[in-house]
Amino acid sequence: MVAYIIRRLIAAVLMLIIVSIVTFSIFFVVPRLAGVTPLDIANRYVGSKGASAETAQAIAERLGLTDPLIVQYGRWIKGVFLGTEYDIGAGVEHCPAPCLGYSFITKQPVWPELLDRLPVTISLAIGASVIWLVTGVAIGVLSALRRGSLFDRAAMAVALAGVSLPIFFTGMMALVIFSYHFGITAPGGSYTPFLENPLRWAYDLILPWVTLAFLYAAGYARLTRAGMLETMSEDYIRTARAKGLPESKVIVKHGLRGALTPIVTIFGLDLGLLLGGAILTESTFSLPGIGKYAVQAIAANDLPKIMGVTMVATVFIVVANLIVDLLYAVVDPRVRLT
Repeated sequence: MVAYIIRRLIAAVLMLIIVSIVTFSIFFVVPRLAGVTPLDIANRYVGSKGASAETAQAIAERLGLTDPLIVQYGRWIKGVFLGTEYDIGAGVEHCPAPCLGYSFITKQPVWPELLDRLPVTISLAIGASVIWLVTGVAIGVLSALRRGSLFDRAAMAVALAGVSLPIFFTGMMALVIFSYHFGITAPGGSYTPFLENPLRWAYDLILPWVTLAFLYAAGYARLTRAGMLETMSEDYIRTARAKGLPESKVIVKHGLRGALTPIVTIFGLDLGLLLGGAILTESTFSLPGIGKYAVQAIAANDLPKIMGVTMVATVFIVVANLIVDLLYAVVDPRVRLT
């Protein structure tokens, strides 16, 4: 088990290194290959497209964009772990570690801004994931056990609708009905920190939670149903029943456990992606999270912010995959031997 964990940790670190190289290449190497000059990159980096050639040249030299690419990458990675300084012309701005970039538009380091928005995204992702995991798995198990019944057909019809309808449609409809018409839930744009008022925190997020969970629970219900139908027809299930085990124990300990592997995989990926920013949900409900932050950065052509969001999302996805790999060893001990 220890060797398995070590291998997965090494693989996660290598993946982070590879993704950092790819991210840097997308923003700095690929434009060079397309004919973009360091002066153009400097203008985009600081958000000054209308600057003169002399000004752009000065900016590129101060930021080190005229240096060899390997030197730029090393400086960028060093800044992530040790911090760095940016010469903005009128002075030198210090970006403390972890420095994921410095926005020349807002005159602020990227990481503190992301840190302020992380609680919103984490609250949205964790709350919605608990709802969709519990409801999706429960509905999928019941549908598999009552295959062909009215409940099964109705549940799969609703699941199909949930998968098909985009989040911005269901989100807007939910806001119109439950917030603006009936006044049951909080309107969009409301967020209260958990430590400040836990009840208000849950009240502000209940509608985004349910709306987002409806999208994901539908897929989990279908996946769980398919896995349970396959698992419950296995020979070891018939053997467990022949031994006289209670039906509930056969379903939960033997049937559901055997169907959990694909669910764990998808859950880890989905949660990692959401922690990197639920862009559509946060935009629909006007939640000040990482997803909305990324949309605003793209609209403002704020390159450092976009890079920062990309790296944070990457870390969440890699960590989520690492946790999934470790959970595999718990769900299926045979994985430890691979």
